[in-house]
Amino acid sequence: MFEKAIMGMALLRILSGSIEIFVAILILRINDIEKALFVNSSLALVGPIILMITTTIGLVGLSEKVSFIKLIWIFGGVACILYGVKSN
Repeated sequence: MFEKAIMGMALLRILSGSIEIFVAILILRINDIEKALFVNSSLALVGPIILMITTTIGLVGLSEKVSFIKLIWIFGGVACILYGVKSN
């Protein structure tokens, strides 16, 4: 049996991948570069949201095993990743 945190993280990644595949098919069906670019740009919101939620689930699962200071460093690292990929 899997831990609840592992199941939650895996299900979110499956959902994220399914959304990516759906958007790829949608782009092919749209067959218009402007609309396809808009749909693709909208997809850019999904990745960071899934990253944050999945990381949070993992950290909650680790909270008993990891010190508070290390949790702060992990959240800081995730914040740096999100800041680095943020478009201006």
